[in-house]
Amino acid sequence: MKFSGSLNVTGGTFALYSLLCRRAKLGLLRPSHSTDYDISSQDSCLLIKETRASSLLKEFFDKHHSSRVVLLLFVILGTSMVIADGILTPSMSVLSAVYGIKTKAGGLHDSYAALITCLILVGLFALQHIGTHRVGFLFAPIILLWLISISGVGIYNIIQWNPRVVSALSPYYVYKLFKLTGKDGWTSLGGIVLCITGAEAMFADLGHFSQLSIRIAFTAIIYPSLILAYMGEAAYLSKHKEDLQRSFYRAIPEVVFWPVFIIATLATVVASQAVISATFSIISQCWALKCFPRVKIINTSNQMHGQIYIPEVNWTLMVFCLLVVIGFRDTDMIANAYVYLFVPGLTVIIVMFVTTCLMFLVIVMVWKRNILAAFIFVTVFGFVELLYLSSCLAKVAKGGWIPLVFSLIVLSVMYIWHYGTLQKQSFESHNRTSLDMFLSLGPNVGINRVRGVGLIYTNVLSGIPPMFSHFVTNFPAFHQVLIFVTFQFLTTPRVSANQRFIVSRIGPAEFRLYRCIVRFGYKDARKDSYAFETDLIETVRVFLQHESDDGDARDSVSEMPVNQHESDSVSEMPVNQHESDCLRDDVSMRVENGSGAGLARCRRVRFCGVDNSKELEYLEDAREAGLAYMMGNTCVLARETSSFVKKFAINIVYGFLRRNCRSPSTALGVPHTSLIEVGMAYRV
Repeated sequence: MKFSGSLNVTGGTFALYSLLCRRAKLGLLRPSHSTDYDISSQDSCLLIKETRASSLLKEFFDKHHSSRVVLLLFVILGTSMVIADGILTPSMSVLSAVYGIKTKAGGLHDSYAALITCLILVGLFALQHIGTHRVGFLFAPIILLWLISISGVGIYNIIQWNPRVVSALSPYYVYKLFKLTGKDGWTSLGGIVLCITGAEAMFADLGHFSQLSIRIAFTAIIYPSLILAYMGEAAYLSKHKEDLQRSFYRAIPEVVFWPVFIIATLATVVASQAVISATFSIISQCWALKCFPRVKIINTSNQMHGQIYIPEVNWTLMVFCLLVVIGFRDTDMIANAYVYLFVPGLTVIIVMFVTTCLMFLVIVMVWKRNILAAFIFVTVFGFVELLYLSSCLAKVAKGGWIPLVFSLIVLSVMYIWHYGTLQKQSFESHNRTSLDMFLSLGPNVGINRVRGVGLIYTNVLSGIPPMFSHFVTNFPAFHQVLIFVTFQFLTTPRVSANQRFIVSRIGPAEFRLYRCIVRFGYKDARKDSYAFETDLIETVRVFLQHESDDGDARDSVSEMPVNQHESDSVSEMPVNQHESDCLRDDVSMRVENGSGAGLARCRRVRFCGVDNSKELEYLEDAREAGLAYMMGNTCVLARETSSFVKKFAINIVYGFLRRNCRSPSTALGVPHTSLIEVGMAYRV
């Protein structure tokens, strides 16, 4: 619990993993030109001197590629537990609250309680599309009433049944418990984990509240209320051991039972909402980092970017929640499953343990602290977490396999999608057409140019994507202005507006070919297609204006990112030493020759006497004629010589996911009337 709130600010374990990818370069899915590193270059972490321990760890990960795979699987394991938590938390919380009615209506059949639970869950998931900001004003009063209620009931039970229970705050009784109970005390730890349920999803609260407000609320209100409630329940049980199974509702005084029951049911709905929001948040970030199939992400609030809604995930969670409630009407069975899940057992504990291990790497490789301090940190917290985890493992046979199955399915889907994406991008990178070959094509070989702007969507950062080469080979014509657009979802949470676009020229000016890299953080909201194309064309226009002579005998200078390993592939124009006061750096740019250009660091490059007025006219004329979008509709297949496992993963699982998830054009909001899809088969 210690870091699941503070470090899960932007997505839990994935936030730490993305930090390691940015600072220590431990990611698998690294672009050929790491443009995300220059965004974070201002971070003070980069200025910290390397230590021997950090150097050895980096050398180990660089030498052993399999270690990166294991790290990714470890991160995905924690993430899959959060998603599985989104299934079991609403099921158990609401069902447990509704079952409280049997305290007053003992003859009520379990099926009716399950029916009421299902109706509440259907209503909860049906309201997700309106966004939490529309009903969020009810959350605080409900939770405040809930905390006041359980505090009051706790104080009443302490005074009424056993005031001496307050002495249980002493750590001495922890020692005494284990001394007297032995193995039974260790087994009970699995149930104790339920006390911190929800801590693993605390990062989702940052979409609604500040870190300071969460800390104050937890320390000053929530924690004392929970302590009073648990002490009151313990005081009641000390005199009523026969009510162990339903001690919470049995301990409520008769006069306030129904108000507390209603508030408890509403509180479970709010708690379920928090976990559902956390699931949306983390799936959104997994999708942006290419670890989850494409889904539709809707921002439900214009003010808070953290409030999102994913229809496919919402209805899938609802179906699984209903299946859990219907299939396991006995709350004891569900509780055991929940203990092994991520919430208390596998959920909370595995996420906490994954967070602790990742923190070890962050302390050593990012913060460059002493490895001894990192080792002490892992030893202390890891020992406690493994102790609880070992207890939770004992619940597997009693229902704990349920969350395991859910999490393993999610883990398999995420990793296979990530692996398939890696294979696809590797194929495109190795089969791209060189610019020299493409630029040699001209009117003499039958290439025609038609009016309009063509936006070629590709994952290739240099050269010509195989999809476009395939198109030109079969249909030798393209638009008078071509812009190769590459979307990069970086391992940083957000990208500022002035770093969003990187525009470059491909070949001579008369070809009117450009490349635009569009960078997003995994927490950034994407614009609709019209707003995006407007920004894109405007960026190209500004790029041309800055490249061109302004008519006042002044040179224009643009900032050109250049990869230090590939600087020979960048065409630099002569520098006018007498006009150094004319620097302009509003638009990042580069100029590619036949072998392409890279991006990593920036330096100033000056363009003398370049007149782009005709290009600007062509751009405006092409824009008025209309835009067309070209995308690849690829079929990724394993080679015939591949192993059975790879064929199963790529041909069956990855193929099934690609066919049934949202298409790239739909995910990017591309108008179907302006879309050109080019079919190709990739053998990876």
